[in-house]
Amino acid sequence: MGAGKAKYLVVISYDAFSEDNWEKASRLPNLSELIKNGACSTKLKSVYPTLTYVVHTTMVTGVYPDKHGIYHNNPFQPFVEEKEQSWFWFKKDVKVPAIYDALKEKRMKSAGILWPVTGRASIRYNIPEIRAIKKENQALKILKNGSPLFSIRMEKKFGTLRRGIEQPYLDNFTTMCAVDTIKRKKPNLLLVHLIDLDDAKHEYGTDSPEIERVLTRMDKRLGDIIEAAEKAGIKEDTVFLVLGDHGQINVRYKVKLNQLLKEEGLIYEEKGEMKWRAYIQSAGGAAYLHLKENDEEARRKALNILNKAIAEERYGIERLYTRKELDDLHVASFVPYMLEAKTGYCFEDSLDGEVVTNLEEKGMKYATHGYFPDREGYQCNLVISGDCIKKGYSLGEIRMADIAPTMASILGIDFHACDGRPLNEIFDHCLGVIDC
Repeated sequence: MGAGKAKYLVVISYDAFSEDNWEKASRLPNLSELIKNGACSTKLKSVYPTLTYVVHTTMVTGVYPDKHGIYHNNPFQPFVEEKEQSWFWFKKDVKVPAIYDALKEKRMKSAGILWPVTGRASIRYNIPEIRAIKKENQALKILKNGSPLFSIRMEKKFGTLRRGIEQPYLDNFTTMCAVDTIKRKKPNLLLVHLIDLDDAKHEYGTDSPEIERVLTRMDKRLGDIIEAAEKAGIKEDTVFLVLGDHGQINVRYKVKLNQLLKEEGLIYEEKGEMKWRAYIQSAGGAAYLHLKENDEEARRKALNILNKAIAEERYGIERLYTRKELDDLHVASFVPYMLEAKTGYCFEDSLDGEVVTNLEEKGMKYATHGYFPDREGYQCNLVISGDCIKKGYSLGEIRMADIAPTMASILGIDFHACDGRPLNEIFDHCLGVIDC
């Protein structure tokens, strides 16, 4: 690929940073400065389903879920409560190389702070996003699956900032780890995952006053990271890439479609154990229909149940995708069907409680994601800024699969064939920097 455009690249994922946040965020001091001195888009198209782990894996591999293998935040675990479920925490589950693997081959330094699906990854300085479940110890789980000495140092220096996963403390911890890593380690690639905005939208809805407060906090964190590069003496050699992974949509109704399958005997109890022939795995605004292999009767019955439900407004089903349609959407090949929720609805796996819950009647605010990425106001924002980037450049429509090859182009490293393309139009060829 030749020499790179910059020696250092800082990638900051603002989880849930979508086009509806652009007007406010783009006026804040630190992001507006990056926009003025770089390229941007409010039409970054995500992947389907728009779940954090699915999208972040595409960000660093440049391929769609049908190739990289991370099809959901969670592996399929029927009848296990959400809070007790394992997630796709480990790099071993990713079927293709990631950008940080390519850096290791080039003997370049990478760092990751709470980046999804990086447990035991080839990242030199790594605090993976990982959570203790059941009776596991959180600290030991991070040490076992990240970089032990690096993780211990960050915990000793900044652990008092954190209060579990509560915000804004978690992102404050992440930011200070990123700042220290830039100053002390100067990694060629730093991947940072900030979650405050996503948490706020889930809890308060997308149009709450809390969202403005979070965006202000996010801009302050961005400023701290930029300042760290300046203090480290590497700002002129650094490109900053800030992006969202999905939008969120306000939800009034939660729908538990597995109860319909249970009523028709496709989910049942046998000798005190729950069993299934068909099962809905929720992805928020979308859902997978899992079917037992070679059970044609279960397939027919499940489709009959769901087609009847589609005809009833109360279940909030926008449409049922067939396998042929899912091929075009690059959805994992083992999934036979998917459901898409209407605006204002989302799906849940649970067999408990009422089939349809009206959150408004209960005085509850909630928003979620997972929906088809082309929904209005739901696409993501991207800002790429640095001395080698064209100033005030508008990118227009781009794809999440373009991010990894663009990272590779910035750093000048060879990378495997991607579904996306490097956004080489952003580079300012008149600056006289390396290879420009």
